[in-house]
Amino acid sequence: MVNQLKWYFHPVTVFIFSVLALTASLFLYIYWYVEVSMGLKEVIRKYNLDATRFYEAETWVVILVLTVLVGIILVGMLTIFIYNQKTMQFYRLQHNFINNFTHELKTPVTSLKLYLETFQKYQLPRTDQLEYIDFMIRDVNRLSDNIGRILDLARIESRSYGGEFVKEDPVQTTKEFLESNTHLFHGCDIEVHDPPAGNLYCSLNRPLFEMLLMNLITNAVKYNRSEKPRIDIRFVPRKRRLQIRFEDNGIGIAKKETKKIFRKFYQVGRSEDMTARGSGLGLYLVKHIARIHKGKIGAESRGIGKGSTFTLTLPLQKSRVI
Repeated sequence: MVNQLKWYFHPVTVFIFSVLALTASLFLYIYWYVEVSMGLKEVIRKYNLDATRFYEAETWVVILVLTVLVGIILVGMLTIFIYNQKTMQFYRLQHNFINNFTHELKTPVTSLKLYLETFQKYQLPRTDQLEYIDFMIRDVNRLSDNIGRILDLARIESRSYGGEFVKEDPVQTTKEFLESNTHLFHGCDIEVHDPPAGNLYCSLNRPLFEMLLMNLITNAVKYNRSEKPRIDIRFVPRKRRLQIRFEDNGIGIAKKETKKIFRKFYQVGRSEDMTARGSGLGLYLVKHIARIHKGKIGAESRGIGKGSTFTLTLPLQKSRVI
């Protein structure tokens, strides 16, 4: 019985009934007015009365004003309804994020505890020690990445990120980033293609731009089942804007998910046998970093198993001279 009653209190049901009730009220009022007016006209005609004394014009003004007010009420109800639905959706995403992120924190902590207890109880050969230490380092890196994303999100949303915007060559900046982080992408084939137009300059906040690169490249490697993940980074000038394309050979994205993946806390399984793992914040950070640089980010894919392309669009600077 409780489950049946819940259907009647669903926001969509309540909203529909409210709109129908308000519309029906307006319709009945107008219908009543028309019927009364017809009867009144008949009385005026029968007894030869002065029609101007019955304020027909003023009555129509009242009807018109009432219609406008009802329209405003309907728009207000629709606005509140949409806001309520978006708020509920946000809370659901936040709830999923808390559950998933808690799992992401507890799993490496539990693993680390198990390895440390093993070291405490047993005298292990050096080869086993090194293997366990390698596993522990991976768990620590996983913890560090998740905590780092939370801290980065807090900094970006509070606009307390460090660094200034400087005119830099994004091609050279990307190459320097990859050179300094070679150890993170070991076993990956990452190629930066020089643009045919020569040097290009954009106004960049170096720490934020490197954070964007880290998230995009890490995602391309993380969601990849090939023997050797490959990422091609291309720079394509388009009039006054520069497109930076990150093309990978990963597992791809379903077409219906290409816009949703940039939402806060949004997580999606990017293939039938592989569920999303992580905080659901990486691409959300990327989107906001692009906006901070007065640019935008988009994603496209030919389908599951056919790789993905993320395109960052930034405004170009005419020269390097500040």
